[in-house]
Amino acid sequence: MERKNINRGFNPDKSGRVWQDSISLYISACKILSEFPFELKKVASNSIDAVHSISRNISGGYCRRSLKEYLHYLNYALGSCGEFHSCTISFKETKQITEEEFEQIDKLAYKVENELIKLIGSLEVKLTKGEWQERFSN
Repeated sequence: MERKNINRGFNPDKSGRVWQDSISLYISACKILSEFPFELKKVASNSIDAVHSISRNISGGYCRRSLKEYLHYLNYALGSCGEFHSCTISFKETKQITEEEFEQIDKLAYKVENELIKLIGSLEVKLTKGEWQERFSN
């Protein structure tokens, strides 16, 4: 049974791709970072939370219905991308992840960042033109 309503609309619209890619990034990060030894579980957990925050902010912002709030949350998601990128660079530099693992997650993280930047740009145009319905009924 498909469960779709206006509050779950973030999945099929333009943000759907970046949302889905951010879920894929979360899955990849979990697979790699869950292998960290016990003494590094806290930094792994913090990094996983940063990457998970991307999809949560995309969907949470959309569900606010206000375009300004949506953009605010998308910018938080973009900030989480930066936080996660910083984590992965640190892990690579300290040899806590391999170059191959870094490339795997960095490639997808870069894609998510660029999709977010494009989405934010397109929504800023809608904001300027007043092309956003901020109510639940017609």
